[in-house]
Amino acid sequence: MKQKQNATVISQKEIAPAIYDMWIETTLAEQAKPGQFLCIYPKDKSTLLPRPISICEVDAQRNALRIVYRIAGAGTREFSGYEEGESIAILGTLGNGFPMEEAKGRKVFLMGGGIGVPPILELAKQMEADKQIIMGYRDAKTFLKEDFEKYGKVYVATEDGSVGTKGNVMDAIAENGLKADIIYACGPMPMLRAIKVYAKEHHIKAYISLEEHMACGVGACLGCVVKTKEIDHHSHVHNARICTDGPVFEADEVEI
Repeated sequence: MKQKQNATVISQKEIAPAIYDMWIETTLAEQAKPGQFLCIYPKDKSTLLPRPISICEVDAQRNALRIVYRIAGAGTREFSGYEEGESIAILGTLGNGFPMEEAKGRKVFLMGGGIGVPPILELAKQMEADKQIIMGYRDAKTFLKEDFEKYGKVYVATEDGSVGTKGNVMDAIAENGLKADIIYACGPMPMLRAIKVYAKEHHIKAYISLEEHMACGVGACLGCVVKTKEIDHHSHVHNARICTDGPVFEADEVEI
């Protein structure tokens, strides 16, 4: 059940250029699932809408959630200045999250690209499967790589070839001869399109998070509409709002 509450910053640090890692104390940790997100409200009242940020890690015992985000505008720039002990207004938990049950005991790809890497971490922690973790970065600043290595074999692709495979996550799959029964992914749209094609060619299911395209996170701005195979029961058209109907969809169900 979603609720608005005040959370407290536990810690924050910059882990790559313009990428920040923040732990916050909140009772929402008790219900958070991999693939869900929070909305954080800027204190600057000229910024009207909250900012959706995916949940990176959950520590229910400490009532703590971890978010890893990139500065993309005024709101996230404000967040990057928050310090330990500071109070912040949040709304959560939001989104449907990744369905994990059917992956039990199967061989899976957990795939993240760029700022789509963080939402995959809690999934890697919780999933009971033969996990192959494939991450794509621009360069050698492979944030969260060490965290992922605790939960499975990690394959890295970098655009400049400085770490792992030169190219993208699909190149890493090909270079390492990897195979899977099911895919879970989050990242930029070109990556998700390639994963959808790969899944169809190999007759396997793929779940993709389209969180990169969310704007307000609460369904108000209609800036994250995606075409769907099925008719939406509210609008009666082939559309869905990523923030309220997703952000996770079966790849075959959406046009991207």
